[in-house]
Amino acid sequence: MSFRVSIILLSALCFAGCGNNRPAPSPTPPPSPVTVSIVPGARTLTTTAYSPNPLNITRGTTVTWINNDTSTHNQVADGGAFTTPDIAPGNQASFTFQNVGAFPYHCGRHPGMIATVNVQ
Repeated sequence: MSFRVSIILLSALCFAGCGNNRPAPSPTPPPSPVTVSIVPGARTLTTTAYSPNPLNITRGTTVTWINNDTSTHNQVADGGAFTTPDIAPGNQASFTFQNVGAFPYHCGRHPGMIATVNVQ
């Protein structure tokens, strides 16, 4: 009888240990950075001053604005969630979006330039 009990216990331990041999899940890689172009002539444009617009990204994505215009620009979120420093022609500035939501923004120097970043 004790032999039979020993076999049952040993079998139970083997089966219980088999379920724990799964590999740990791989960490999720960070999202790839995204670039937004401030297009030439942007100061006289509205919804086409930034390309792409709207921008759809996932949480944790870094967005880099590149100034392809001849004027200095900055980006100011309408709700205050972010502001970039002034970006001289040919330069860039970045911001990493950690929160989910819609983030409409405009140029602080040229308020007619408008766009939205949608973070999922």
